[in-house]
Amino acid sequence: MFAVLSRARKALRPIATLAAVGFIAACDVAPLTDLSSGSSTSGGPSIEPGQPVRVALLVPRSDPGAGAIARDLENAARLAIADLDGAQIDLAVYDTGGSPARAAAEAQRAVDEGARIILGPLRGEVAVEASKVVSDEGVNVLSFSNNPSIAGGNLFILGPTFVNTADRLMAYGKRQGIDSVAILHSQDVPGEFGKTAIQQAASANGVSVATVQGYPLSMEGVTETARAMGGVIEQSGAESVFISTDATNAAMPILLQMMPEAGVAPAQVQYVGLTRWDVAPQLFSFPGAQGAWFAMPDQSTQRNFNSRYRAAYGADPHPLAGLAFDGIAAIGALVEQGRRDALTGRALTQGAGFQGTGGVFRLKTDGTNERGLAVATVQNNQVTILDPAPSSFSGAGF
Repeated sequence: MFAVLSRARKALRPIATLAAVGFIAACDVAPLTDLSSGSSTSGGPSIEPGQPVRVALLVPRSDPGAGAIARDLENAARLAIADLDGAQIDLAVYDTGGSPARAAAEAQRAVDEGARIILGPLRGEVAVEASKVVSDEGVNVLSFSNNPSIAGGNLFILGPTFVNTADRLMAYGKRQGIDSVAILHSQDVPGEFGKTAIQQAASANGVSVATVQGYPLSMEGVTETARAMGGVIEQSGAESVFISTDATNAAMPILLQMMPEAGVAPAQVQYVGLTRWDVAPQLFSFPGAQGAWFAMPDQSTQRNFNSRYRAAYGADPHPLAGLAFDGIAAIGALVEQGRRDALTGRALTQGAGFQGTGGVFRLKTDGTNERGLAVATVQNNQVTILDPAPSSFSGAGF
């Protein structure tokens, strides 16, 4: 235990700042809001079947902090275009510079120059401004954000959401006989967001929330909460503990070491992670990781995309690059149908969904998305798939 604390102490000292920055960079999310009023079931300019369709790609090329991401997004979009059979996509790239005002101006220019749909921008607040200026012309925006609070109207998000992940894991847990859950989260914006997603998933799947425990962003806060969890679980009777903390966060080793020592035995209490633990294999040796569940995309399709990207561009893609590929794949699949209304909200939200870099996905009428995910676990310090990602939306987990 002391070795764990020693390794984590330096990283946890500025934990509040690091957690906030890491979350914004990776997730770009905000607290959940009521999306019931948002609807993306209609709207969108008509296209001429058999003719090239102009798609505007809005990326932050000149943003010093995101230029590499912009490059990989554009590369992935062009890779997807090369896959299309029967759809001609005229890709026009516009530089947002990461600025909401500039994104709005570029979105309007793109539509004035003939764009029938917009792919991007990268960040939620930038996507909002871009979508506003083209909404009166019926142009839909497929942003790379995963912030569900911005979705609706003509703005869709392609990024994977906590709600989707939590629902997949909660549904699987319910089928395994789990009826109650304890939620453990950090007391910050990402932690609150994760907590809300887990609560929503529990309600949707008939699982009771036995207790909700937050921990302060400090070494003392994490360790005290971890030590107290044994008593909390025993008193609440929770059959599982759902941890919203990011797998790469410095708090995770402490939680996964000290909670079992405090009596939260993985053999009796099911550990569940809201984020992908496969990206942090250093966690696999901790007692709390053994047998824990987490969700991940279909790895065969992900590996195929990564391999093709490396062959085409000589480097690994940024983790977000696949979102651009997915956007073009969806647009291309609809255009190939030869319908004038291929890019309307109603067409974009067709129930069968699309095949993307991480498996099947579909856009929902509230502007969010649903992605087919596998349920995985850690066994003998290795990732093992418990329930494969579905190949269609009639498969497992949906």
